[in-house]
Amino acid sequence: MSTQQQDLLKKLKILVIGDSCEDVYHYGRCERLSPEAPVPILKLSRSESKSGMCLNVAKNLQGLGLSVDVITQNELIKKNRYVEEKRLVHLLRVDEEQNNITPIDIEKVKSFLHFNDYNAVVISDYNKGFLLNSSCSKIIEIIDNKIPVFVDSKKHDLSCFHNCIIKINKSESDVVTLLPSTHELIVTLGEDGAMWKGNYYPTNKSKLYDVCGAGDTFLAALTFEYLRTTSLGDAILYANKCASISVTHFGNFVLDQTHVY
Repeated sequence: MSTQQQDLLKKLKILVIGDSCEDVYHYGRCERLSPEAPVPILKLSRSESKSGMCLNVAKNLQGLGLSVDVITQNELIKKNRYVEEKRLVHLLRVDEEQNNITPIDIEKVKSFLHFNDYNAVVISDYNKGFLLNSSCSKIIEIIDNKIPVFVDSKKHDLSCFHNCIIKINKSESDVVTLLPSTHELIVTLGEDGAMWKGNYYPTNKSKLYDVCGAGDTFLAALTFEYLRTTSLGDAILYANKCASISVTHFGNFVLDQTHVY
């Protein structure tokens, strides 16, 4: 990428809104089974923390050279993964989260959008309670189609995301009950790529290590390439490429400038 292109990308600013978490990886060795139950004993050796959910999307956007602001919840969600480090086998995940997440403050969203010139908004909705359907409708109303809105949501009812570019995976698409009247829907298909408007967009076959965070990588890459080219088809192909790289890494993967082309 030329210096001029890098300078242009640095001027692009994204507002990321969504649920966030701390991904904690506890690594150790399994050398024997427990005498108390037919389960392996994991002898812990180290732990590693990474930013997850919408924060992982934000980090990927930043890695590609974009300026990013984030609105997320105050409550901590923690995902603890226990991993056999020699074989990189994921043994168990233990989640720590509160039952009641405080919904997003719409006035805060208005303030961010009023005082900043954003080129796009990215909504990373893990459906934990921070983004209610009514809140999402208000956010879309505030944006008023002035800039593109990219959405990745685990909601079954997606009707609140009017005029948005929605990205969901195949299992999520199978349980969707409502879609907005106007939208773009991209369905990711894992190793088979993605589908948009009845057309398949292939991806590179990769050796699979970990799918964790691959959807976040896809969403960030999709946003980046669409802003760069204004072609959703090209953006899907680029996002497929980046996601195929992501799954070859264990744990959350962060894009950087080496993945631009």
